[in-house]
Amino acid sequence: METVKRQYRLFPNFGDSFGTGWDVMMDSFLRLFLLVIILAIIASPMKAAHFNFNLSDFNFRHWDMSDFFNFGTFGILAAFYGFLGLLYSFLVAPVFSYGGNLMFVQSVRQEKADFECLIKGFRENYLSIVLANLLVTALIVLGCFALLVPGIIIACRLAFVSYLVMDKKLDPIEAVETSWRMTRGHGWTIFFMGFTSIFIFLFGLLLLIIGVFPACIWIGSAFASLYESVLRANEKPAESEIVQS
Repeated sequence: METVKRQYRLFPNFGDSFGTGWDVMMDSFLRLFLLVIILAIIASPMKAAHFNFNLSDFNFRHWDMSDFFNFGTFGILAAFYGFLGLLYSFLVAPVFSYGGNLMFVQSVRQEKADFECLIKGFRENYLSIVLANLLVTALIVLGCFALLVPGIIIACRLAFVSYLVMDKKLDPIEAVETSWRMTRGHGWTIFFMGFTSIFIFLFGLLLLIIGVFPACIWIGSAFASLYESVLRANEKPAESEIVQS
């Protein structure tokens, strides 16, 4: 007997995005759970690249020349390690992150999420991924320097860049322009989804940390659902549809 798949409600609003995201999580939990674990492992080198030390912890009054030499050597190594972490965060990590977003979109479309997507970017559109991530980061940082609010607006309006680069194979400029156009009228939805995602993540932390993984799956599925619903609405602006695979 053929298994009847559930219908996903693809409407570009807050409630349906999180509702569909929950259904996607339930239907593809193991595959997306493994995806989130892989992405967490990939992100761990960036977390380790942050050094926190206080100069007050060092008593310079009792130091000799060898101590100062060792301190200088440590500083050089720390700077070098931080530089490697920065390169990793801009040249390696985005490929996996963008590929993971595509896997969430595949799950929303009730397709089999292909783990090859995680490394596909290294072979097919590596330069577009790196440049798109760099461009989005630069625009958000510049916006944040302008009293923070513009940075938040830019982050919301460029929320679909990673999906467009991977799904539609757009170059960085096209992806930014298309995301800005697609998110017109959906900025507040994206903002409230992002704000709500913070509390979902924190609630997951309270559940003995284990709940972080389902929280990340739900958040990723919700945003992928919003992208797919806006994409379909733009393709058929006169229709709001329920999609069945």
